[in-house]
Amino acid sequence: MTAQEQVLMEGSEAIALAAIAAGCRFFAGYPMTPFTEVLEHFAKHLPGVGGTCINAESELEAVGMAWGALATGARAATGSTGQGLSLMQESFSEITLAELPLVIFNMARGQQDYFQATRGGGHGDYRHIVLAPMDISEAVELTQLAFHLADRWRNPVLVYGDYLTAHTRQAVTIDRIDFGGVPDKTWALDGSTTGTRASKLVSPLGFGKHGHPNPGIEQHLRKISAKHREIEQTEVRVESGYLDDAETVIVAFGTPAKFVRYVVQQLRAEGERVGYVRPISLWPFPYAAVTEAAQTARTVAVFELCAGQMIDDVRLGALGTAPVVGIGGISTDGSGFGVGPLLDAEHVRARILAVHRGGAGAELPRLPDNERTTG
Repeated sequence: MTAQEQVLMEGSEAIALAAIAAGCRFFAGYPMTPFTEVLEHFAKHLPGVGGTCINAESELEAVGMAWGALATGARAATGSTGQGLSLMQESFSEITLAELPLVIFNMARGQQDYFQATRGGGHGDYRHIVLAPMDISEAVELTQLAFHLADRWRNPVLVYGDYLTAHTRQAVTIDRIDFGGVPDKTWALDGSTTGTRASKLVSPLGFGKHGHPNPGIEQHLRKISAKHREIEQTEVRVESGYLDDAETVIVAFGTPAKFVRYVVQQLRAEGERVGYVRPISLWPFPYAAVTEAAQTARTVAVFELCAGQMIDDVRLGALGTAPVVGIGGISTDGSGFGVGPLLDAEHVRARILAVHRGGAGAELPRLPDNERTTG
């Protein structure tokens, strides 16, 4: 692919090529739909640039292999669906506390992995930066940003996609994006200090070897906590629109947010005073943007394809200044991949209009009985 050439491709391949453009040279994973094709495209393309892709025995081995590659200073990644990432949580905790720059891809089934992505299921005081693209072109950009942020902060970054991100096609350009410099990896275990009495150690416990600082566990964990507070202040990413006079504000992320934005634009053209907030970083969450939007809104509505998870963060951001209600729900096809009828623009429109005209207590329109969903 030449510079600036647009090519129609599946999201899974675009993500893999974007990662390679960002310098990723090691990937390990275990197949699970809708993530499988991401693994397949890494396997197809990495050898051509001198990289390595391994179809591991399970998700446990995959994240362990990525840990080893990261410790040498390589740009490395892993991924799965939420179910597979559940098996990796212990390693995610330890990798974060060891300050290794792992990039993780979650091609999720719906949006029921929000708590997992933003809170985690592991141990200790650890946080991952989480980026949620709304389509393939943004996934190409955020994938490259993920590797930059992981190296900049020595902290894992998770790219939160879904079935549509992985399996639809879009014309995209895959060029390396320069986000600026990152610190040298002087901590990497590259073998250069072996036998010098100054060998290095990568550890989640903050222990050093002879000749290197040895802060101990408490100071090590305090340093990581301070780093996470800095990330919260500097790495918030959000898009919003039509908020100046919006009476109803819709908050949505990922693929559903693109449908919400489309519907809001249509309603604005019809004179309805609605607006939207789209968190691009799920952690750090754009609380300030939600707070500001809620100041003048009558209702804040949250559209997400799950029983309700991000709504907790939206309520924290609204600070009680406006009622916050959920207008999404569980909606899937028979495979459980989160592409059910509720994602249709007509149903998004009907639910937005219900709360816009009827307020926070409005009854949401039901989907037709032949369109199997709940919520």
